[in-house]
Amino acid sequence: MKKQTIWILTILMAFTFLGLLFIQIFYMKNIVGIRHEQFSQGVRQALVAVAIRLEQDEARHFLEDEVSEIESQSIYTQRLGATLPMQEGIKYTFTTTTGLEADVTIKGKPSEITRFQADGSAMSKHFRSMQDVYRNHYLYQKGVIDDVILNIITTASTRPITDRADSTVVRRYLTQQLDTLGLDMPFEFAVLNHAGIIQYRSAGYEADRAGADNTFVQTLFPRDPAGRLHFLKVYFPTRQDFIFRSISFMVPALAFTLILLIVFVFTIIVAFRQKKLTEMKNDFINNMTHEFKTPISSISLAAQMLSDPAVRKSPAMLQQTATVITDETKRLRFQVEKVLQMSLFDRQRATLKLDEIDANLTVYNIVNTFKLKVEKYGGSITANLDALNGLVVVDEMHFTNVIFNLLDNAVKYRSEERPLHITVSSRDLPGERLEISIADNGIGIRREDLKKIFDKFYRVNTGNRHDVKGFGLGLAYVKKMVGELGGSITAESEYNHGTKFIIILPLSKN
Repeated sequence: MKKQTIWILTILMAFTFLGLLFIQIFYMKNIVGIRHEQFSQGVRQALVAVAIRLEQDEARHFLEDEVSEIESQSIYTQRLGATLPMQEGIKYTFTTTTGLEADVTIKGKPSEITRFQADGSAMSKHFRSMQDVYRNHYLYQKGVIDDVILNIITTASTRPITDRADSTVVRRYLTQQLDTLGLDMPFEFAVLNHAGIIQYRSAGYEADRAGADNTFVQTLFPRDPAGRLHFLKVYFPTRQDFIFRSISFMVPALAFTLILLIVFVFTIIVAFRQKKLTEMKNDFINNMTHEFKTPISSISLAAQMLSDPAVRKSPAMLQQTATVITDETKRLRFQVEKVLQMSLFDRQRATLKLDEIDANLTVYNIVNTFKLKVEKYGGSITANLDALNGLVVVDEMHFTNVIFNLLDNAVKYRSEERPLHITVSSRDLPGERLEISIADNGIGIRREDLKKIFDKFYRVNTGNRHDVKGFGLGLAYVKKMVGELGGSITAESEYNHGTKFIIILPLSKN
């Protein structure tokens, strides 16, 4: 798949996931807002209903007291007038002094009704008598009600709030109203006076927990004078839990969406890595083919020369041909060994033969061996092995290969503008560690490439460049081996000024 196609799919999927997440979050936010509003409206409605019921209780209290007093003193406790005969068919309507209308129906046999209607004077007299009785009774009861209302207005607000709004009654009313509205949840409340002083409170009421987001206030007996007003303050400790329980069904959907997003991101990363690995492997195959072609061509040419009788008769020519075959065979074997090193990267750990060696001595021998190759290109190499303790436990073969690889890179990536100079040094570090550094004045490495140079198959210059031969395995092999030996390696470089590799190894405990 082309990289452009992967990018297009990535962008489309990213927009899709972002849109899906936005819709879900927006939907959840709206639901939470609606639930908050519904909850607030329901609580306010319940508090208003509680306040109204308390006012009704107070009015009932005064009415009961007034009625009891009236019943003990009134002469109207007896039935008013005699029982009227039940007759049918006649309905009378009269109006009170205040404009109220009342109906009186006379029921009985049709013959009796007819006779009663015929006696107009008796009927009128009887009806007027009934009107007077009911009018007088109505006026008296109206006066009683007026007295009760006046009593409520003048004396109700002076009663103790604990009598007017008992805590048990308030809790019962609150519970009933909240349950009716589907708000079955714990609450705490307190009654405060106009100065904000708590008159009484529920057992679990804590003022510091009554915040603006979970507390509601309702005026009790709002028609009381301003200086005698009282307020019912209610808060819900688990309000947020109650609200978010209503959207709990959205949490799994959001979680699954996030999981899908993570899987998608991981898949895209793997796809790009695989794409990059495929390109590197293709570069590797191209490089490997080119690297193998040269020694194979040289060996093939030498073999053809050996078939020439003139060459066989000349010892000098024969020796030169044999030398070419030997050198190219070594070169070919070296390339094959580098390819076989790839197997190290597919195993968790390499098989090592650990021995205690003197790193200073080993590095010194490597430098002496490598000096001829450096001088061949007109360069120089210096060893400043100042470490007092150089004993390390390593696999000598792999350790030697690590140093050789770094020195070989310094020669490969030398600058054409100045003579090559390599400095190899060692020094002691705190914590019983040894530092070995290899610095050169070559072409250096750009900052964007510096963090990738230890990746397998990675080459600073793309793999189809053949002015510098290689498979992109050298530094990856170096990093893996140093890590296997318990150490670490870092690189410092400035483009067009040179590169420095720093190896840190633990010293032998012996």
